[in-house]
Amino acid sequence: MLEFGDIQHILLTRAPALTGRYEFLSFRNPAGGRAWLTAIREKVHSAKSMRESVEKDKRWITVAFTCNGLRALGVNETTLATFPEEFREGMAERSAVLGDTGANDPAHWVDKTASPDLHAIAILFARDIAERGRCVIEHGRLLAECQGVEVLSSLDLEATPPFDYAHDHFGYRDRLSQPVIEGSGDEPTPGSGAPLKAGEFILGYPDETGSGSALPQPEILSRNGSFMAYRRLEEHVGRFRDFLRENGRTPGEQELLAAKFMGRWRSGAPLTLAPDKDDPALGADSQRNNNFNYKHDDPQGYAVPLGSHMRRMNPRDTAVNMNRRRMIRRGATYGPHLPEGTPDDGKERGIAAFVICASLIRQFEFAQNVWVNDRNFHELGNERDPIIGTQDGTLEFKIPKRPIRRKITGLPAFTTVRGGAYFFLPGLKALRWLAAQGKPS
Repeated sequence: MLEFGDIQHILLTRAPALTGRYEFLSFRNPAGGRAWLTAIREKVHSAKSMRESVEKDKRWITVAFTCNGLRALGVNETTLATFPEEFREGMAERSAVLGDTGANDPAHWVDKTASPDLHAIAILFARDIAERGRCVIEHGRLLAECQGVEVLSSLDLEATPPFDYAHDHFGYRDRLSQPVIEGSGDEPTPGSGAPLKAGEFILGYPDETGSGSALPQPEILSRNGSFMAYRRLEEHVGRFRDFLRENGRTPGEQELLAAKFMGRWRSGAPLTLAPDKDDPALGADSQRNNNFNYKHDDPQGYAVPLGSHMRRMNPRDTAVNMNRRRMIRRGATYGPHLPEGTPDDGKERGIAAFVICASLIRQFEFAQNVWVNDRNFHELGNERDPIIGTQDGTLEFKIPKRPIRRKITGLPAFTTVRGGAYFFLPGLKALRWLAAQGKPS
């Protein structure tokens, strides 16, 4: 049985929010960090409390910590040594594994998330801008009372119009394919696969092998927790639109190329089920828009190219051990909307997301290294993910087609990593334990 009352809500539920804010914090002394945590943990929703009050609540808060943040709160080195090596090193130190080179190198990140002084993140999702503003003021007052707690940077989140469904700045419908955790009470949509064992995402439970990941010690700290990989990806919308125009003679050809890059039309309709023409009704239908596989439906990639973003990030029945590679994604867009036909204004906009998993190396890092940036994925030879892969203008994208395939060359980078970090997401009992470090019980 999942302990819903001890699991932070972000792991099992998605907030009905149109805006939010991330605040990246540094603790200059343990006492200040613990004072902040003592106050903020009372505002953190568990999965249980969120489900009970979601209709009336206007804000939802999550807190998580880097390895340096746990150390700054007073966690000793013996305990920290029981955490996985990749978490202890941090995302910036893992840049070679992740493909964060060139413009994506942590030296170019803009939000100080590569700094060893990054200790914690406070994640706010809010129903509207007014509630976000109220929460920002309230948190500012709390920080002023906690000596030695500083804000390194912050990022405001904004949904992109139209607001009737989630989508990114490129216009692609989002949140279409998420794993379901066994025992969560959620039902997978057709084509999404059976519910997965909780231990693939939440520490302290059996995983798909029947056992579970080794728990960091003591168990009260790690049970009902998880790991999060934070990625701030700038989306170069003007560059993307220009490239479509340069490589598509008509608006229809441009839309088809955009669909080939993703594996879906921007409406969300999968090319596997709508290979020749967009079908917005299909894209909006959760009972149909994910109900497909590749091995028998599209083995050669004539509908969905083998190197498309969707096929790389979820190879479905064409990959082995898929149940051990799945990840939960949460997050939102940031930056102003750039209307179609409007010149690029030079402002930063993109997606700021969290990838949640029990093993950063087996799930997130594998996906980045093998699925996203391996140039020979599916024996393609000279490709990376066309949307989020590390591109330098020398790679290509092949579109299978009879009688002659099409090869797009000179892909620019449509996204750039602007920040990132590895966080540990504790359970609520663990938050209480951390807040009491160094104090009598």
